[in-house]
Amino acid sequence: MVKERARILVVGGGYVGMYTALRLQRRLRRELARGEAEIHVVTPDPYMTYQPFLPEAAAGSISPRHVVVPLRAVLPRCRIVLGEVTAVDHATRSATVTPLASDGHTGSERIAYDHLVLAPGSVSRTLPVPGLADHGIGFKTVEEAIGLRNHVIEQMDIASSTRDPEIRDAALTFVFVGGGYAGVEALGELQDMARYATRYYHNVRPEDMRWILVEASDRILPEVGADLGRYTVSELRRRNIDVRLHTRLESCADRVAVLDDGSRFPTRTLVWTAGVKPHPVLAASDLPLDGRGRLKCTPELTVDGTTHAWAAGDAASVPDVTAREPGTLCAPNAQHALRQARVLGDNIVHTLRGEPLETYAHAYAGSVASLGFHQGVAQVYGRRLKGYPAWFMHRVYHLSRVPTVNRKARVLAEWTLSGLFKREIVSLGSLEHPRAEFELAAGGKHPHRPEDDPKGSS
Repeated sequence: MVKERARILVVGGGYVGMYTALRLQRRLRRELARGEAEIHVVTPDPYMTYQPFLPEAAAGSISPRHVVVPLRAVLPRCRIVLGEVTAVDHATRSATVTPLASDGHTGSERIAYDHLVLAPGSVSRTLPVPGLADHGIGFKTVEEAIGLRNHVIEQMDIASSTRDPEIRDAALTFVFVGGGYAGVEALGELQDMARYATRYYHNVRPEDMRWILVEASDRILPEVGADLGRYTVSELRRRNIDVRLHTRLESCADRVAVLDDGSRFPTRTLVWTAGVKPHPVLAASDLPLDGRGRLKCTPELTVDGTTHAWAAGDAASVPDVTAREPGTLCAPNAQHALRQARVLGDNIVHTLRGEPLETYAHAYAGSVASLGFHQGVAQVYGRRLKGYPAWFMHRVYHLSRVPTVNRKARVLAEWTLSGLFKREIVSLGSLEHPRAEFELAAGGKHPHRPEDDPKGSS
């Protein structure tokens, strides 16, 4: 029995936000039914994106509908508010929310709360590289993943149709910046898809395409260890992927990727996956932050030095109590986020009922990464796997972690069908501009001609 009526505000609908709300919804079922508790979830999107499946969605192995989980379907007892939290005043227990509005005229409103869960996730970390804002493509959302798939196929169409060798070479040059999970997996899956697609083009061969991975540090995939990182570099180079370590992107103005080693690559595709940074709302709060801009947290997932404020995942610096070295923090990844969300939800319930809090403790199990169809690397509980076994473990692990039985069944069905039938190689880039044809028919100028598109899509 809760001691008093409580309004719980969850900021963010990602891993931590959705799973915390789901945990609270289950643990406070009776209280929610009696009106003794309320759960408000503020999120800019009405769904949670399972980001480890974005590379396979980009490659066409999984439908984009099955990479996302609709929040209203899994959180029927919560109040979903589509919008952005722009500021938090924990001293007055209130947050400023700008709701989603198609006309753009709706003003901000304030939501009062008794308990706050800050889980806004992270945003792409960009650098002041000339031309990046105009020509770069991100890889953090399902929209970006599907847009990139359409874009890659469109570039192959352009290369097949043009007689200009410079346009053809630029269309068939694909530059990825960032050697973490997102960059390596996206590159591996898309290169695999594009190589397969060349069988349907009479004048585009796999060796005509150039794939380049740019990484500023001395290795890629640091999460899987140095040995598997070196193996991954060797495997990518065996597939004719140009991996450049200790290299930075200096400019991509005028659709020319200029590297600090002097190399220049005319390209119509530059994918930026060079890390993430804390969501700006953290800096717009009166809660304590660490040197990296994340919330200082306790092992119980409360924000350090405050009451009734909680955080986990990318937004939080959570001490790793299982580490041998003092001061070690939990890595901001999905493995910790999913488990932290359960403890966080339970601890809010414990607080409401006057019970002692639990300490979050989870020893890191390892990492898995896909490098394309039937290729991968994995380090799990100290054991290293390569090739098909690692790829198979990657799929099994993420199938077990994707939310809802419905999604698990649909993803498994799609994997089964993709093993029985050929890949679908089609670009639906026009979906990004659904009114373009009607506007042209109505007598207006075509709003999205290829030469006007900063990313070069046709």
